Amino acid sequence: MEDREDLKSILPYLPLVLRSPSLFWPSQVVESLKALSEGPQHSRIDSGEVLFLAISDLRQSLSLNFSTERLASSAADGYALFFDDLMSRSESAKWFGEVIPSMANLLLRFPLLLETHYKNADVINGENDRIKTGLRILESQQPGIVLLSQELIGALLACSFFCLFPITDRVAKHLPTINFDHLFASLHNDYSEKQENKIKCIIHYFERICSFMPMGVLSFERKVLPLEYSSFFVTYPKDDFWSKSIASLCRLEVCGSGLIEDQPSEALEVDFANKYLGGGALHRGCVQEEIRFMINPELIAGMLFIPSMADNEAVEIVGTERFSNYTGYASSFRFVGDYVDKRDFDHMGRRKTRITAIDALCNPGKRQYGLKCLLREINKAFCGFFDPCKYQHYHRLLQDDGFCGAQVDQDVKDPSGMSDNQLLFQEISSISCEAKEGILGDHLMRNLEKKGSQCLDHQKEIGIVTGNWGCGAFGGDPELKATIQWLAASQALRPFITYYTFGLEALQTVDQVSRWILSHKWTVGDLWNMLVEYSSQRLTGETNLGFFNWLLPSPPTFDAMILDTPLTP
Repeated sequence: MEDREDLKSILPYLPLVLRSPSLFWPSQVVESLKALSEGPQHSRIDSGEVLFLAISDLRQSLSLNFSTERLASSAADGYALFFDDLMSRSESAKWFGEVIPSMANLLLRFPLLLETHYKNADVINGENDRIKTGLRILESQQPGIVLLSQELIGALLACSFFCLFPITDRVAKHLPTINFDHLFASLHNDYSEKQENKIKCIIHYFERICSFMPMGVLSFERKVLPLEYSSFFVTYPKDDFWSKSIASLCRLEVCGSGLIEDQPSEALEVDFANKYLGGGALHRGCVQEEIRFMINPELIAGMLFIPSMADNEAVEIVGTERFSNYTGYASSFRFVGDYVDKRDFDHMGRRKTRITAIDALCNPGKRQYGLKCLLREINKAFCGFFDPCKYQHYHRLLQDDGFCGAQVDQDVKDPSGMSDNQLLFQEISSISCEAKEGILGDHLMRNLEKKGSQCLDHQKEIGIVTGNWGCGAFGGDPELKATIQWLAASQALRPFITYYTFGLEALQTVDQVSRWILSHKWTVGDLWNMLVEYSSQRLTGETNLGFFNWLLPSPPTFDAMILDTPLTP
């Protein structure tokens, strides 16, 4: 085994046994899986009730039958209800005759898949620098990335279906549920069509990969804004950073209808996450995050090894494939058939689907208008939106010019009236335009070489696609949250943010207001200061207006924008 440290961190949470130098299933598990792989005529497993008995036997062979390792009490009833009552006879015959045997074969290959993964895990970055990408616990406050093949993820999710992962130590490690027992138990305990249709999405995923295994790659990355200053990372910004920021506001595109996952751009799509990745996906939850985890089940794999997020952390996942179509939301959620994902692949073999998981404050009430909460939310979004590789590069370049956070030296000006740092920021921002054509300007190349930095190959700029983050069950102010996300995307040098309002009445004027602000060339600092002033008045009861009405009591029409007198930020 090549990377024993990676394996050491994850081994207590895997069902395999390590006998140096290899990973194994216990012999009794191998016998049971071989029987399953030969179909119901040999294994006698042809119903949900008998299937759960086989699951119990497998867990017993793994010594997972102790009191601390008990599955949800109604899991057996849930498996029986779905496969024996809710599934049609023809579907059941295919499931037990074809899919279960294929899943068993996949599990038999699991140890070899994992060993191969570790042998090829690390990426070489220069002579003496290795980037660790092996499967491991992505510890809190430790930025890191894991690369997994879709085939290995299929094996991990098969373990989840058969409830083979150990349970005992997960809570202490702040890891979410990963086995499927609660998913099926909830179906029996509180039957709802949404829960049945969530399971249908998962079953459809297994049917698809068992008929044709996809061979792409996914990356799971924990992103961290260190709380203490670091010359190697972008640190957690304070109020002064935002107040003095000279970053230009990016383009804001507003969509009154449509869904984030259906957007056509190559963009970073926001997962309105729980601090525990996946939220209630494997329980009763069925809102934005949970639905995304059902139609893109490979996301569930991250729940195995990513502990809960702190306020200065986010998770970015690239490469996931969508397998299901659906309609509805929450109680009206329904699986409506197969989805063929036609997204292109990048040079690493990842599908060009980028998702960033950021968790909003839950039920913040009036305190969301306090500076502490405003900073927490904007920094959470900024952490999710910034590109770590690009920003480490920028940080080195900017630091040499005396630019520390938003501490801008306004004393040295060129004839245009811009400071050296403003010009430098503008120069960096111009990368986005040039990169779209695959060209890095000669002037920037010379600047980078002069500062002893390596020139990176820049992909075309990736925007943000989001919506009413933290506004539904979490109780956030939609105008506040929309503005915060716009600010964070702009500070992250994203070229645009596309905002899906989902028809929310409070955001009917966001397009007009944003165009007015852009027409007057406000910076991130200008808009942040207005937001802080407004929030202070909301907190003290001086105003009960929404932010947009407070900012512009009579929202201007686009034609009248140029005639308006700009507000003084």
